Amino acid sequence: MKILMCSHSFYPAIGGIESISEILAENFVKAGHQVHLLTWTKECGEKTFSYPITRNPKLIDLFKCITWADVLFENNPCFQLSWPNLVLNKPKVSGLQTWIGTNGNQLNFKEKIKRKGLALSTKLIACSTAIKNKTAVQAIVIPNPYDSEKFRIKAEITKSKDFLFLGRLVSDKGASLAIKAFKLYQTQNTGEQSSLTIVGNGPEKDNLVQEVKNAGLEDHVEFLGSVQGERLVDILNAHRFLLVPSIWDEPFGIVVLEGMACACVPIVSDGGGLPEATGNAGLTFIKGDVNDLYKCMLQVKQDKNLVQELQKAAITHLDKHQAAQVTKQYLAVLHSCLA
Repeated sequence: MKILMCSHSFYPAIGGIESISEILAENFVKAGHQVHLLTWTKECGEKTFSYPITRNPKLIDLFKCITWADVLFENNPCFQLSWPNLVLNKPKVSGLQTWIGTNGNQLNFKEKIKRKGLALSTKLIACSTAIKNKTAVQAIVIPNPYDSEKFRIKAEITKSKDFLFLGRLVSDKGASLAIKAFKLYQTQNTGEQSSLTIVGNGPEKDNLVQEVKNAGLEDHVEFLGSVQGERLVDILNAHRFLLVPSIWDEPFGIVVLEGMACACVPIVSDGGGLPEATGNAGLTFIKGDVNDLYKCMLQVKQDKNLVQELQKAAITHLDKHQAAQVTKQYLAVLHSCLA
């Protein structure tokens, strides 16, 4: 097949959609298909790709690329990239990677247009049942893949640190909740040494640093800023537990898979698609509940057998998210559109 992929944002931009677009495009090519990718991201970065990429396309580029394609695939609706298909009428599959509106409610004008635009897609794919139920009940659920070549266990690294928060430092991601729960842990377990590492940058960083100081946790909490590549893999391998305390309902949560692949036990809030991303290989707590988060932290710290069971369950859980396995499911949907 000639597959035209539309990804509003792409490498070198950083994010879940960008990562998934890259994984799927590469694996479509590995499976023997031709891929051309359209994106509004102008910067090229240092990577090279096995398929052509048209960045910040002009109108003529859109028509040429869609004319070339057998099928269009939007990794999240990108009407500004795919609208010429209203004229050219090629089969189109739209992948739903995030909510349209606030978890599907209170839509503004642009979001209403996106919702109506879904009806123009031949097929819809949702990254989680949570997205399907609140955005498009007719969608096929295919869980997201992760980069298993990059995120892996490194036996030479000792797990010498405890809790890790990894994410953008904005209120929705719940870093403040992680700090509060860690403070509670330190208060209730005074004779025990523990650590919290915070990886990421964002507008809330100064407030979070001050919160740590006010709590008297400077000797136990470390801010590492934004980290990528092998250093991030090393950090994950050095930690036992990954905290994903999002206040916002995450559509999926690929960071959970990346942590699991490095033998971190995830502790996640129970909103959105996070429980699906975690499966039976981690613990969930009531979203926004610092006491419930603390209880989960205490549980994994005190119960070594539980940790071993969760790490064992992660092996089976991750099999469902291998890129080759997920790609087969996507290709089956794309093929069905051509049929």
